[in-house]
Amino acid sequence: MAWSNQSMVTEFILRGLSGSSELQMFYFLFFSVVYAATVLGNLLIVLTIVLEPRLHSPMYFLLGNLSFIDMSLASFATPKMIADFLSEHKVISFEGCITQIFFLHLLGGAEIVLLISMSFDRYVAICKPLRYLVIMSRRMCIGLVILSWIVGIFHALSQLAFTVNLPFCGPNEVDSFFCDLPLVIKLACVDTYILGVFMISTSGMIALVCFILLVISYTIILVTVRQRSSGGSSKALSTCSAHFTVVTLFFGPCIFIYVWPFTNFPIDKVLSVFYTIFTPLLNPVIYTLRNKDVKQSMRKLMTMYPSPFRILLLMEFFLFLPHVLY
Repeated sequence: MAWSNQSMVTEFILRGLSGSSELQMFYFLFFSVVYAATVLGNLLIVLTIVLEPRLHSPMYFLLGNLSFIDMSLASFATPKMIADFLSEHKVISFEGCITQIFFLHLLGGAEIVLLISMSFDRYVAICKPLRYLVIMSRRMCIGLVILSWIVGIFHALSQLAFTVNLPFCGPNEVDSFFCDLPLVIKLACVDTYILGVFMISTSGMIALVCFILLVISYTIILVTVRQRSSGGSSKALSTCSAHFTVVTLFFGPCIFIYVWPFTNFPIDKVLSVFYTIFTPLLNPVIYTLRNKDVKQSMRKLMTMYPSPFRILLLMEFFLFLPHVLY
């Protein structure tokens, strides 16, 4: 606690995506549309799964929770980033910076566990179809979701356990559009090498190991599907390929950024934008455009709830999903 008393920095300056004033208005309009499409797209999936009884199955239950996490992941920093495009001074308080770090690792940790749970669900569906409903019971699904949030909370707290007490008494410029742990700890007035190593072991290496395990899991599923020729297996493979696409899009940028926390690369900002903004946007597109059940359920709900659901669907239709009903 003695370190916290030496801290003189009460706020951080976010450099944002670009220092060019000419690009600020373009970025403001572009990311406003992307953010609106992300929130509406994931909200559509959540509402469709909740309101349509036909989608009350383990796979869609996990998918609905993934959409909720993606909606939250896109919201922890993006609204401020959009507002900062219209501001000359991009400032965030120390408490606000710590809050962003907490929610980033909370939601990131929860999504990792949830993606593993979805992989397990596909493994059971394809490799043990006769026992699927027994293994993926309601209790199991709820337990997996609760576990994802518990892991996310503990992961976020472990990242902040030492960070909040670091002394920040010098530079306060964060070279990003939000506060990320590798960038913030470099601004501390003490040697943060040990903390960096700890971050690698808890963030970068965990993400890498989980990604390898997921690749092995989907490889086993692929081999199993190839040994069968039923239509159900083909449908499961299509769903599985969509899941693996989401896994790759999420884990790729995370691994690159957190495995090398001591080195900044020019592409780091692009990757940060990708996994905090574009990946949550691509998830509803990948799942919705490839899934006939979801599209049919959306058509049905448009007739059952013509006013609110149709308005929401039309907004998303014009923003990003021109083929959602076709």
